[in-house]
Amino acid sequence: MASNPSDPANRGKYADRLDPELWDYIDKVNSWYPPEIVAAPIPKQRTVYNRMCAAFHQGRPEGVTSSDGIVATAAHPIPIRRYRMVGKPAAAVVVYYHGGGFVLGDLDSHDDICAEICAGTGFEVVSADYRLAPEHLHPASFEDALAMFEWVAATSTLPLLLCGESAGGNLATAVAQATRRHPRHALGQMLIYPGLGGDESGRSYIEHAEAPLLTLVDIDFYRRVRSAPGQSLDDPTFSPLRDGDFSGLPPTIIVTAECDPLSSDGESYRDRILAAGGQARWREEPRLVHSFLRARPTVPRAAEAFGRIVADIGALGRGEWPY
Repeated sequence: MASNPSDPANRGKYADRLDPELWDYIDKVNSWYPPEIVAAPIPKQRTVYNRMCAAFHQGRPEGVTSSDGIVATAAHPIPIRRYRMVGKPAAAVVVYYHGGGFVLGDLDSHDDICAEICAGTGFEVVSADYRLAPEHLHPASFEDALAMFEWVAATSTLPLLLCGESAGGNLATAVAQATRRHPRHALGQMLIYPGLGGDESGRSYIEHAEAPLLTLVDIDFYRRVRSAPGQSLDDPTFSPLRDGDFSGLPPTIIVTAECDPLSSDGESYRDRILAAGGQARWREEPRLVHSFLRARPTVPRAAEAFGRIVADIGALGRGEWPY
């Protein structure tokens, strides 16, 4: 998660492109999780990242309860956390996959985000603590994400939505593609600045190769660290944009940040779904960067973008197409 230095003199083309309050957020992230941390051992990276997540945690809205559990699989148990609203029956269940480059993150790192989605929609939210690289290389995280979907589909009668952020957006997309003909296939999916294995000669990859909080160097690092020997980039469970079939997918909303090298992936995925006759909407939030969800308490643009995301999840869960 390398970034431009905090010194305003070194902010380059982003100096005036990003709002001052967003720069305050970027500086705070870098103070907790500095760009050079990517050279540290993975356990050290996780310790530092978890401290940062705890520092940004906003608590949970009133009325949201949670319970931790285990999903048993043939290979290993998957820890999960379920969020519900007290005294309010849920109309849908959101399966949420956290971000962190397939290397970082757990049930606590995105706890407040899941709780706010629950409060904002009234839906049940189930978060999965999938296996991380490099201890567990691809397809471990995908297998856990798929097992999580299958468990929710088997144990709940509610309409099911897929939601993922960054690396979790990759997992949600891969699961949607793998389960499109499942009897309990997802009613919709919300993808938040996902990395989908797109063409790195694309617009945003070039224009924002050195964007704050995520660069092409970072993307390459996370891709390599999760790759098994001989990993094919054409594997759609690794790079969902490399799939040869985009038909039969659930209504899909992709939200990206303007100043993020991954933004073109969202645009490309929308185009593939539309070309295959499906429903898809891509929204590029202006003057924001990768990881902006964590900026929602202090950055008005991020708060407004998150509000739109929650509203769209609510619409999808009610079987509505909001566009």
